[in-house]
Amino acid sequence: MIKKATLLISLFIPLALSFAQSAPKGARLANSIAAIAEEKIITVEEVRRELQPFLPQIQADSKGDPMKFRQLIEEMETDIIQNLTDNVLIVKQFYEDKGQIPASFVDNEIEETIITKFEGKRSLYLDYLKSIGKTPDEHRMMIKEEIIVNYMRSKMRKSASVVSPVRIEKFYDEYKQEFFQEEAIHLRLIRLTKLADESDDVLKQTADEIYEKLELGFAFDELASKYSNDAKAKKGGDWGWVTKGSLIEELSTPAFAMTEGDYSEPITIKNNLFILYCEEHRPEGYMPLPDVREDIEDILISQMAREAEAKFLERLRRDGYVRRFN
Repeated sequence: MIKKATLLISLFIPLALSFAQSAPKGARLANSIAAIAEEKIITVEEVRRELQPFLPQIQADSKGDPMKFRQLIEEMETDIIQNLTDNVLIVKQFYEDKGQIPASFVDNEIEETIITKFEGKRSLYLDYLKSIGKTPDEHRMMIKEEIIVNYMRSKMRKSASVVSPVRIEKFYDEYKQEFFQEEAIHLRLIRLTKLADESDDVLKQTADEIYEKLELGFAFDELASKYSNDAKAKKGGDWGWVTKGSLIEELSTPAFAMTEGDYSEPITIKNNLFILYCEEHRPEGYMPLPDVREDIEDILISQMAREAEAKFLERLRRDGYVRRFN
């Protein structure tokens, strides 16, 4: 195998170099070689196909700046080539570990692709393969390798799925400031807006009617759904958790004077009248560890998974053969 790889490399590297040297500066030929990983040649055309879905976002991010656009394109090309070469090394490791993928897995994936992407029509699928210069057998191999890569990456993530309580507590203590919360209330409100042909008395009469029903024990959310003129009326006037700074002073002062279950006197601001309700109150302070334990665990698992994957890929890159061009 080593002799075969060496022979292939000795044949392909001069060819790749000739492509790279003959291409105009800043340009790549569609059939030139972007990289060689082990015995696999990765062409610029493959990189372009992978790049295509990202072009609209890159165009938006560049904001019409040609230099920025070119920079983002080159960065994305670099990432894509890295990913493609890594995938080759991952597949190689899978076979070295004596891994096996049942043929039925590949069959099912191809059938799913035909159904979801080609309206279930095999003729459209075959036309697509022809357009990208792939035979059904070559595409089958691509699908098989994608399954292998997904399996191996998933295996790496699962290897980092257990976080010790000590590490969670250490993270909490180290980043405790991130878990500080301002004082806040879970606010519901009813907003009445005076129409052009209405008098102040009509608005006050509606407010008195609402207030009387609140005194009789009617649910605030039901009254908000019926009477409120704001965007949250259908949600029972629910504005969620709000801090003092998120409200104007005319509303924040009475809102934060309430305790849980209180509702305010009608508050008039220009042509609007508000009735506030405090569903819950949360004092300022650090969120307790039990409330954020799961969030911290998720953060650490993601961090550990990235570290495990980085170490795994670093070893594969060190032990494998990769040559990039341009």
